[in-house]
Amino acid sequence: METKPLLRVLAGERLDPPPVWLMRQAGRYLGEYREVRARAGSFLDLCYTPDLAAEVTLQPIRRFGFDAAILFSDILVVPHALGQTLWFAEGEGPRLAPRMAETALEALTPAPERLEPVLETVRQVKAALPPEVTFIGFAGAPWTVATYMVEGRGSRDQATARSMAYQEPERFGQLIDAIVDQTISYLLGQIAAGVEVVQIFDSWSGTLSPEQFRAWVIAPTRRIVDAIREKHPGFPVIGFPKGAGAKLVEYARETGVSAVGLDETVDPAWANAALPKGLPVQGNLDPLALRAGGAALDRAVDAIREALDGRPHIFNLGHGILPDVPVAHVEQLLSRLRG
Repeated sequence: METKPLLRVLAGERLDPPPVWLMRQAGRYLGEYREVRARAGSFLDLCYTPDLAAEVTLQPIRRFGFDAAILFSDILVVPHALGQTLWFAEGEGPRLAPRMAETALEALTPAPERLEPVLETVRQVKAALPPEVTFIGFAGAPWTVATYMVEGRGSRDQATARSMAYQEPERFGQLIDAIVDQTISYLLGQIAAGVEVVQIFDSWSGTLSPEQFRAWVIAPTRRIVDAIREKHPGFPVIGFPKGAGAKLVEYARETGVSAVGLDETVDPAWANAALPKGLPVQGNLDPLALRAGGAALDRAVDAIREALDGRPHIFNLGHGILPDVPVAHVEQLLSRLRG
């Protein structure tokens, strides 16, 4: 019988208090992370150095006793494996070249061996995790990864990728197919190396029309979920389509995910009423409420728990933890949840 709280919730059980972990829980708000990050030299070097990536994955577990550890890596290792050059410009974020807006997919030389250090990180973390802690792997969803590959960087409205999807659907579809195939291989590799859950991050799904959402978010996500389950029946997959709003209902119904992550803009009471009965949900504390702390944080935590009472629930943020969140506020959150 499964004893890990997070896996029990993903199997449909309601627990009080709910299990908790935080997106970006290994990050700059922790002094111990900043120390390792400085030693690594660059963010990408940190992602690709298994000893260091494993260390920062484990840091928040040691400090806070979260119910899950999430692999420390980045969603853009997949385009790197597909053959794009990847680097992080200091203070400006990721860069990818060549831009797929003007480059044929055939011009790239795939380099899947670039993912091997990440899989070694998984093996090292798995060997060191406390037995009650669930290990979460992840990948970016095909739509979100494609927006970076097309533009060569992050963008405010993903207009270049959205335009390409409308104007050149066949070429855009080929790019999505390549991302899907690489993502399936990558996630199956993480599972073989020891993760027990995977989360699919669709950070930019909120800019798509309903028709485009079905084509470029729901359908590719379904293919990934089906491929994982073909090899590992019943394996838990958390889907996080940030900004999806009312489209969450169709996403939950059609993708086959085990649980849906709610961003901070979703009313949890609406989600509880609208989503399929018994489907586990994850979320959705506003990261700014965590930064605020005090009575505002307590009220926000209580409101989410009340709204989702009776539904299997994993407590989390609605997006990643902010770098300037005081450690004391995370401790307050855990105290409020766990009593």
